[in-house]
Amino acid sequence: MNPNENTFVACGSSKIDASLRVPLLALFGGAAVWLIVGLVLGLIAGIKFHAPEFLSTIPMLTYGRVAPAANDAVLYGFCIPAGLGVMLWVLARLSQMPLVLPMVPVVAANLWNIGVLIGTGGILIGESTGHPWLEYPRAAAVILFAAFLLIAVSAAGTFGWRRERALYPSHWFLFAALLWFPWIYSTASLLLNTVWLPRGVVQPVIGWWFANNLVFVWLALVGIGTAFYFLPKISGKPLAGSGYALFAFLTLVFFGAWCGIPASAPVPAWLPTASAFAALLTIIPILAIAIITIKTVFGSGVSCQGGPFCFIKFGVVCFVLSGLMYVASACPQSSRVLEFTWFGFAQTQLQLLGFFALIIFGAAYEILPKIMGGALPFPKLAKLHFFLTAGGVLLFVIPLAIAGVEQGKALMNPAIAFADANGVTLKFLRISTTGQLLILLGALLFALNIFVMTMKWQLALVKSLIAAVKAPLPEATAQRDQEVKV
Repeated sequence: MNPNENTFVACGSSKIDASLRVPLLALFGGAAVWLIVGLVLGLIAGIKFHAPEFLSTIPMLTYGRVAPAANDAVLYGFCIPAGLGVMLWVLARLSQMPLVLPMVPVVAANLWNIGVLIGTGGILIGESTGHPWLEYPRAAAVILFAAFLLIAVSAAGTFGWRRERALYPSHWFLFAALLWFPWIYSTASLLLNTVWLPRGVVQPVIGWWFANNLVFVWLALVGIGTAFYFLPKISGKPLAGSGYALFAFLTLVFFGAWCGIPASAPVPAWLPTASAFAALLTIIPILAIAIITIKTVFGSGVSCQGGPFCFIKFGVVCFVLSGLMYVASACPQSSRVLEFTWFGFAQTQLQLLGFFALIIFGAAYEILPKIMGGALPFPKLAKLHFFLTAGGVLLFVIPLAIAGVEQGKALMNPAIAFADANGVTLKFLRISTTGQLLILLGALLFALNIFVMTMKWQLALVKSLIAAVKAPLPEATAQRDQEVKV
């Protein structure tokens, strides 16, 4: 039998979890805060479309600033650090090895939060670079890159010193993600965030390449790698089809890296053609991942009542749907209608909040009790979090996708004015705002569980330190016992 995650037997898991406690609390805690900040900013941006007078007197909260700040706060503030936290735990568990240099990720987590704070503040005060998903100013970009490298050193060290030498499908996806981000982020930053900018349309081409590789490929590597670890563990079944998993991994990183250039881009025709063809071929890894997931969870007999299993399964479903939306928006026939509409934004939000965030939530709820040595403070709120987030994602994304289709049809009709074509989306935008609010409520419940658990651990730590200080020294105790005998 080929080894897989389900047959893996942890050795010294308590030591492994103890080495990860402080780093993961730092990464998850900061990620929860920035998720709330990003969702609040996104809610403000959404309201401004159907209520333009909302906070109109505050220049910092104009749509042109608050929308990119919201997107980057969710991506850089929540998705990447939370994904790195899950990655550290999975690599340590699979390696049967305590985390190497455990204080390095703690320093990196605080450094990362400083970088996100500088970057988000820079966007709000008008210092954005103007490149989508790379809006953070140069100072923030340098800090984020350094923080990621610090975490990568700890993760790579844990992998290199592993006691379990076998490699699993999760290894392929997560370690590739560990190398992917420094490559694309450093390349895009050096070319677009310096004083020596390339000329003409080369800038948007680099921006499209970076945005696609970060939002689509990197998130897919981390999210699917995490799902391929936890689904067999929770279902009690081996991961179905290691060959399928390897095939999905190779096709994802090969075809996915070529996508992202719009069909209407003012560039040589071969670039959008190659991008559209590669996007069409990404349906191969998407279907392979769907088949693996179905075969793994089908017949497992594990009840799904809002726990981690529900989060991860729903997240994989959202990945498949967002991937199909991505393919549809890249096809030349449909892109003529869907381009420059809300459809692309809906697909991106489904990738961020539907696929990636839900898988990370499920993984965090599975990891936190293990590293803290106790149950969640509010397990019922964790279940409520699933239903709020799942319902919120549906209410957020589906109206936006419908609005994109209706808007595209109206824009294609020369008899309809541009303002009227945009006006057909207002009723859908109001519904999507309700979905944003539900997702925000779920994020607050997630943060509540993390911070209460952290506070309880800190309180227990302080009590143990006080007890250790008050405890009599061994020499004094022995001398007193001798005096009593005399």
